[in-house]
Amino acid sequence: MKRRFRFYAFKLCILMIVIFLFQVLFRGFTEFFVLDNRAFEEMWRFASAIFLHGSLLHLAYNLFALVLFGSILEKLIGSGRFLIVFFITGILANLISVNFYSSSLGASGAIFGIIGALIVIRPMLVVWAFGLPMPIFIAGIFWGIGDFLGAYGFLIGNPMDNTGNIAHLSGMVFGLILGMFYGDRKRNSRRKREDAVIDEHAMRDWEEKYLR
Repeated sequence: MKRRFRFYAFKLCILMIVIFLFQVLFRGFTEFFVLDNRAFEEMWRFASAIFLHGSLLHLAYNLFALVLFGSILEKLIGSGRFLIVFFITGILANLISVNFYSSSLGASGAIFGIIGALIVIRPMLVVWAFGLPMPIFIAGIFWGIGDFLGAYGFLIGNPMDNTGNIAHLSGMVFGLILGMFYGDRKRNSRRKREDAVIDEHAMRDWEEKYLR
């Protein structure tokens, strides 16, 4: 049965826009949901921080990536599985990054999880990165190297900027793992459908040969 496309990537973007308006309008809203060392007692922060953003530009970048990559993944594996990838990679990335950053926020961990899943499921998907069209697995290698260098600089006390590179890397790793799982299920499902197809001409030839 054909899966219904539910536009969850777009709906998540709308939710993030609404939440950003709350951040701007209500004092203390961000502090109540941001990821920091209170998260191990206030567990909602591991999920809620995904929907917060530090600036309009931060929000715009993440919305663009979520609509682009999220919609592709949602189309490939289904809307329900897309949500699983989004939330699992985002929350697990936050579980890792909370041990390194005093506070963090944003959907980047989940977005890199989506990218990681796409790298496995559709590695030759052409994307525009660094001013050039290239397969997503090549772009993923460059993005991963950049985040590795950024994380290394942060760990040795010489950060390049305030980007959550550790969250990016963590999200991508968990996305690669989920991509292997859902990629196998997708291939198995396609194989079963192909196995179930009965070639009518072949059946007629068999009848002519063996039943007459």
